[in-house]
Amino acid sequence: MMPLRLLPWLGIWLLMTFVTLTTPALAQTADNAAENDQASYSTLADLLENRQSRQELIDLLRNQAAGVGDESSSAAQGSDDEEASIPRQIAEMTSKIVSDVGEQLEQALYIVTGLFTGEGGGTFDSSAFIDASINLGMVVLATFILFVVFRQVCRPLFSKLSLWSRDGYGLTPVLRLILCVAVAALIDVLIVAFAYVGGNLIATFAIGQTGDLSTRASLFLNAFLVIELIKAAVRMLFSSRYEGLRLLPVPANEASYWNRWLARLVGMVGYGLMVAVPLVNYYLAPTLGQALGTLIMVFAFIYAVTVILKNRVRLRDNINDLARSSSFTASRVTLQLFARTWHLFALLYFLMVFVLTLTRPVDALPFVLFATLQTLAAVVAGILISSFLTQTIGRRITLSSELRQKLPLLEKRLNSYVPNGLRVLRSIIAILVIMVVLDAWGAFDLPAWYASESGTRLISKLINVTFILILSIGIWLGLASLIEHKLNPDTGSGEPTARARTLLSLFRNALAIAVVTLTGMIVLSEIGINIGPLIAGAGVLGLAIGFGAQKLVQDVITGIFIQVENAMNAGDVVTVGGITGTAEKLSIRSVGIRDLSGTYHIVPFSSVDTVSNYMRDYGNHLGEYSIAYRESIDEAVEQLHLAFEDLKASEEHGFKLLAPLEVPGVVALADSSVNIRVVIKTTPGDQWAVGRAYNRLVKLRFDQAGIEIPFPHTTMYFGADKAGKSPAANIRVLDAMPDKKIDVRQDDPKHSIQTSVDASNANPSGDES
Repeated sequence: MMPLRLLPWLGIWLLMTFVTLTTPALAQTADNAAENDQASYSTLADLLENRQSRQELIDLLRNQAAGVGDESSSAAQGSDDEEASIPRQIAEMTSKIVSDVGEQLEQALYIVTGLFTGEGGGTFDSSAFIDASINLGMVVLATFILFVVFRQVCRPLFSKLSLWSRDGYGLTPVLRLILCVAVAALIDVLIVAFAYVGGNLIATFAIGQTGDLSTRASLFLNAFLVIELIKAAVRMLFSSRYEGLRLLPVPANEASYWNRWLARLVGMVGYGLMVAVPLVNYYLAPTLGQALGTLIMVFAFIYAVTVILKNRVRLRDNINDLARSSSFTASRVTLQLFARTWHLFALLYFLMVFVLTLTRPVDALPFVLFATLQTLAAVVAGILISSFLTQTIGRRITLSSELRQKLPLLEKRLNSYVPNGLRVLRSIIAILVIMVVLDAWGAFDLPAWYASESGTRLISKLINVTFILILSIGIWLGLASLIEHKLNPDTGSGEPTARARTLLSLFRNALAIAVVTLTGMIVLSEIGINIGPLIAGAGVLGLAIGFGAQKLVQDVITGIFIQVENAMNAGDVVTVGGITGTAEKLSIRSVGIRDLSGTYHIVPFSSVDTVSNYMRDYGNHLGEYSIAYRESIDEAVEQLHLAFEDLKASEEHGFKLLAPLEVPGVVALADSSVNIRVVIKTTPGDQWAVGRAYNRLVKLRFDQAGIEIPFPHTTMYFGADKAGKSPAANIRVLDAMPDKKIDVRQDDPKHSIQTSVDASNANPSGDES
């Protein structure tokens, strides 16, 4: 079985042999046809010289014109009736194409049959055939030898370019790839040009008649120039030997396969349509040339369809592998969808080329060539631009350590914005590529649309919207970074106050809402949407919400004034709405308070009449210490000062004291105690801890000095005599245990008062037994 890769070259060889064979043999047939045409012209001239025959001919032509006009009008009316039927039009076009192809093949078969049967005066000149074949073969061989030699000489240069493209430095990988591919393409073009010039020189001065370039050699050399330039463009996409000079990211084996396949297809179609068909048209008959071109396109179409269906599954798997490695969801989904349908697009492309070649045989090849090149250029440019954007701005942004210290959230925010911006840019690039491809194939006139009023307006709106979005993002980044700079204790003016933290956090939230709202309004206005009703509707909605949520409005207004007046901040110990605790969360509407039991309270500002803040500037420990009436007040005050000195010397609480101890004096003469007030000024929020520590030290000092701190007890009084003395009273308190001895001590020797701790013999009525 013949390998698939030999089919294109076999087809080219058969076509070239057929043209070389039929050219000298049918030249005489063409001469005979020319002689017959000359005889017909002479007969027509004689007919026109005769007045009577001329008048008859005029009348005949007028009658024919009238009949043709009636038939054409009726045909036009019938076509108008069926103009809206698209299936009917497709059927008529298909029928016309099949009919034309059949007619072309029938005429070609008649001509070829006449060639071999000798009808029509055509004879085969073997010597002319051999000379033409040898001359053309020598031109072809010399041109390809020059081309191969030049490429072998330039191989080291290609290798160096590929190595620098893969492992070089100084530029991004995409820029290095584009630069190296451009240089390699220029070298390829020069190689083709040198081989073309060399082939012309050899064909002109070394082969055939010296100084004369034959038509066959000229057609081949022109086709060689065009086809090899196209192959050079294919090598830019699928460079099989040099990985660093390959624009498309495909493996080497895949690149080699598709490069060979496309080269065969381009060579077969190019040399067939640009060499064989023109020779047949020029030396034989245009009908035979059209038939030959149709056969070439049919063979190329069958060959392309065979290759596409053969590689459908393999290429689908490769595209799926590429999709799985993509980091963007949109690209991954697009590649997966393309993997399932790529063969349909390829078949549609070759079918369209085939139909265009059949319906527009004169200008089909240039149109298809330029449309294909424009499509490839647009797709490759889109891929390269997208890769360049990914390598330059798509990677993670890393700020300097100093800038990260000042603006800790800026790097994270930028790395969240850049991928979204990159997705938008890729979408715009994809839309532009699609528009260019449609323009290449005549489905969309891109220059006319851009020059039109609607196109200009749309482009202007897109530019304005892009500028507005970039400006809004810049304003948000600048102001948010400034707020973070103020909130960062390591930068700015140092540790921010609680009020500054609260206000700046609220301002950042308000700024985000304002930026988003204003940007949305401006963008809607820019794209042509009237925002007047939207603003009016928002006002009416706000008024309705205001009436329906008066408490909410009151919460917000009160919260604003509380924040402006700096009544409290997060972390303050406050009393709000009868609840005392630490303010943990503060918003524009409410405050969250955690009390000493751990319960979390949310207090709306509308229920707040008074805010008691225990942490403004400083705090005071206000204490009252009681002593017995028999103690010395001055001695007690001295002990209070000594306890304060002990507190001041403490490492835990000494730095919290802001002023010396204040002793206003005796504030009350109570029933059983004398109360002395002290005031200790502390740092805000530390008054409770300082008070607890000072209470401990006062107790220790009073115990050491023997100063009695009164506690509830009962004093019994038995009266006094005229001298002011009270008689002694012997009191026994019996213990509940009968075997416990009575402990009698003399509490007051002066008055001989005895007490006992044993209450077992106490009379329930209270009388002494």
